[in-house]
Amino acid sequence: MGSQEVLGQAARLASSGLLLQVLFRLITFVLNAFILRFLSKEIVGVVNVRVPLGVFWSLFLGWIWLQLLEVPDPNVVPHYATGVVLFGLSAVVELLGEPFWVLAQAHMFVKLKVIAESLSVILKSVLTAFLVLWLPHWGLYIFSLAQLFYTTVLVLCYVIYFTKLLGSPESTKLQTLPVSRITDLLPSITRNGAFINWKEAKLTWSFFKQSFLKQILTEGERYVMTFLNVLNFGDQGVYDIVNNLGSLVARLIFQPIEESFYIFFAKVLERGKDATLQKQEDVAVAAAVLESLLKLALLAGLTITVFGFAYSQLALDIYGGAMLSSGSGPVLLRSYCLYVLLLAINGVTECFTFAAMSKEEVDRYNFVMLALSSSFLVLSYLLTRWCGSVGFILANCFNMGIRITQSLCFIHRYYRRSPHRPLAGLHLSPVLLGTFALSGGVTAVSEVFLCCEQGWPARLAHIAVGAFCLGATLGTAFLTETKLIHFLRTQLGVPRRTDKMT
Repeated sequence: MGSQEVLGQAARLASSGLLLQVLFRLITFVLNAFILRFLSKEIVGVVNVRVPLGVFWSLFLGWIWLQLLEVPDPNVVPHYATGVVLFGLSAVVELLGEPFWVLAQAHMFVKLKVIAESLSVILKSVLTAFLVLWLPHWGLYIFSLAQLFYTTVLVLCYVIYFTKLLGSPESTKLQTLPVSRITDLLPSITRNGAFINWKEAKLTWSFFKQSFLKQILTEGERYVMTFLNVLNFGDQGVYDIVNNLGSLVARLIFQPIEESFYIFFAKVLERGKDATLQKQEDVAVAAAVLESLLKLALLAGLTITVFGFAYSQLALDIYGGAMLSSGSGPVLLRSYCLYVLLLAINGVTECFTFAAMSKEEVDRYNFVMLALSSSFLVLSYLLTRWCGSVGFILANCFNMGIRITQSLCFIHRYYRRSPHRPLAGLHLSPVLLGTFALSGGVTAVSEVFLCCEQGWPARLAHIAVGAFCLGATLGTAFLTETKLIHFLRTQLGVPRRTDKMT
C-alpha cells in the first residue's frame, strides 16, 4: 500500500472521526447541560473525579476506594460503595473488547467505529438523563449503571461485527486481517511451542509503561484531589465540569486527528530508522503531512485561546447557570483555553514521535516521563495550595510544555539530515498574528461593556462582535495559509473509494 493511499485512508478516518465526535458530543453536551440542573456539585465531583480513577485501577487497587479513602456523605452521594463496584465491572467489560477495538483501529474500519461509539454514547446519555429525571434518589447508581450499559453496548457492537465478518469466507477483508476466526484473539500457544512471544511482549511492556506514565500526567490532578484532599467535593465538581467543557473542542478536533494520523505515520515510516535510510517519497509525504497538521493545530489552538478569554463566563452561564458562571468557574475556563493551545500542538507532535521512535527510544522517553510525572504531581499540589484549582491547569501547562519540547527535539533530529523542515508549520504570517491580537482586544472590550449582567440583548451583541471577529480571523487565515488550505481540500475532503469501510 503506497503512502498516498495510506494518507487517504488516514484522512478519511480522521474526518469520519471528527463528524462522529461532533454528532455525539453535541448530543451529550445538551443532555449534560440538562442533567446539571438536577445534580449537586458534590455528586459531580465524585462521579467525574474520584470514580474514574477507580475504573483505571479496578483490577489492582479498587479496594482503596472503599477502604482507605474518605467516603462521601450518603445523604449527598448515596450508594457510593455499590457504584464504585459497578464502575470497576464496566472497566473489566471494556477490557474484554479491547482486542476488537485495536483490530478495527489498525485496519481503519471507519463505519464500525462510527456506529459502535455513537450508538453506545447516545444510549448512555439518554439512559443517564432518564434516570436523573425519574429516579434522582438512586445517586451513584445512575452513573455506574449508565457506564456499565455503555461498555456492554460498545463491546457487543465490535464482537457482533467481527463474528459476522470472520464467519463469511467470501469477505475480501479477510485477506488483510491477521486473524481468521474469533478464537485467534484468545491466548494460545505459538507455533514454536511458546506461550509468549517475548519480542512482542517486550515492546508491549514498553508501551504499557509509556501509557501508565501518560495516564499519570493526564489524570494527575485527579490523584492529587483524591489522595491529598486539596479541594472539597463541590470544588472538584466545578473543576471537572469546566475541564470537560474546556476540552470539548480538543476532543472534537484533535483526538480524531491524533489517532488517525498516528496510524498513518506508523504505516509510512519505519520505526527507529533514520529518515535518510528510508524511502524518500514516504519521508517527504510524512514531512508535508506533519507540517500541515502542526499548522492546523496551532491555528485551532490560537483561535480557542484568543476567543475563549472573552466568552468563558458567557459559555458557563449558558451551560450550567450561576453554579458555574460565578466563583472560580470563568477564571478556570480562561486558563484552560491556554492549555488547549498546548494540547493541540502536543497531540500532533507526540503522534509522530511515538510512531517513529524505536523501542530503545521509547524506553528512554519513559524515563523522562517518569521524572516529569513526579515533578508534575508535586507542582500540582504546590500550585493548588497557592492559587486554588487554577493551579492544576498551570501545572498541566508546564507538563505539556515539557512534553512538546521533547517531541520537537526528536522531530528536529529526525529530519536534521534531510531537506524537509516540517517544524515550519509552527510559523504564522505576521498579518494573521496581528488579526488574532486585534480580535482578542476587540472581544475583551466587548465583554467588559456587554457581558454578562446586561441582559440577553447585550449578550447577543457580544456574540455578534465575536462572530464578526472570528469571521475576519478565519478569512485572513484562508488568504495567508494557502498551503494548509490545499492540504485540507485534497486530503480531508478526498472522495471515498469503493471500499466504504476502510
